[in-house]
Amino acid sequence: MQINKLFESSVELLKQIISTPSLSGSEQQVSEIIRKHLQQSDIPFETSMNNTWCKNKHWDFHKPVILLNSHIDTVKPVDGWTYPPFEATLEGDRIIGLGSNDAGAPLVSLLAVFKYYYSMPDLPYNLIFSATAEEESSGPNGMAQLVKIIDKVDFALVGEPTQMNLAVAEKGLIVIDCVVKGKAGHAARDEGVNSIYLAMSEIEKIENLSFDKVSPVLGKVKTTVTQIDAGFQHNVIPDTCRFVIDVRTNECYTNDEVIEIITGVLNCEVNPRSTRLNSSGIELTHPFVKRVQDMGIECYGSPTLSDQSLMQYKSAKMGPGDSARSHTANEYVLMSEIKQGIELYIKLLEGLILK
Repeated sequence: MQINKLFESSVELLKQIISTPSLSGSEQQVSEIIRKHLQQSDIPFETSMNNTWCKNKHWDFHKPVILLNSHIDTVKPVDGWTYPPFEATLEGDRIIGLGSNDAGAPLVSLLAVFKYYYSMPDLPYNLIFSATAEEESSGPNGMAQLVKIIDKVDFALVGEPTQMNLAVAEKGLIVIDCVVKGKAGHAARDEGVNSIYLAMSEIEKIENLSFDKVSPVLGKVKTTVTQIDAGFQHNVIPDTCRFVIDVRTNECYTNDEVIEIITGVLNCEVNPRSTRLNSSGIELTHPFVKRVQDMGIECYGSPTLSDQSLMQYKSAKMGPGDSARSHTANEYVLMSEIKQGIELYIKLLEGLILK
């Protein structure tokens, strides 16, 4: 299959995806677009809720399995859009629209690569393409569900906007709800214990908290207080103050270890929402990584989270587009980035031998 035709088909598919709202948890319409595209390409597929996946034509159970995965959901559009977010606007080389960059372009590019290799009879590996839901919300009905169904994978290539550099590791995520208790009283009187003042002391501890183990790829564990809430009336000393900590973990600590350290530092309730979104990484000696390095492509540690955090198998992150454009007003991707992405993906997978 010619790369130019794959590219043109990918751009048309991306325009359809952008023009169909697919906020995280509400991806049904876009999943149907993906499935219709596969039907028109004569590629059989399987489904589970809003997830869709398919296997190469000449599947061989004796060969290793490579998963090509990206997500179909988006965040809500932020304020500041001057273009319609749910419409694909073309300006020169740009395609502007919500989800164009994160992760529409990586999604359609990986699908193009899958179609390129789909009918080849002598691949040294099996290929699975999956388009999954709820990545942006780390929901239970996306990759968290699919990993229970697709369990035998030797290597996963996750499509996210990385400027076609390779993220060989990414930080994990813990969201922690903290509750500080004081004592209510009248603001005009010298009574009560102000929970806001107590919380300020606890927040200062988070600001000054430093973890000893530093990753050579991902750097330090990062803790950031991102939300705070207290009080309901101007003349009442608030007896409860709540704040939220966003924690980005490296591979030097398990999420449980990080929570234990934070709990030991703070003098308040510490309630982690989940510990399942771990940091992930792949060794630099892996055959795919070595091929990337041989081609002079940058390898780096990513501060952002993806579906890799839910995968139990070796994985890396790579795709056209730029992470800096994600979740921003007037999000866009370049059509030239998509074409270059398809071409580079194909070269990296050509004849790849997984040991």
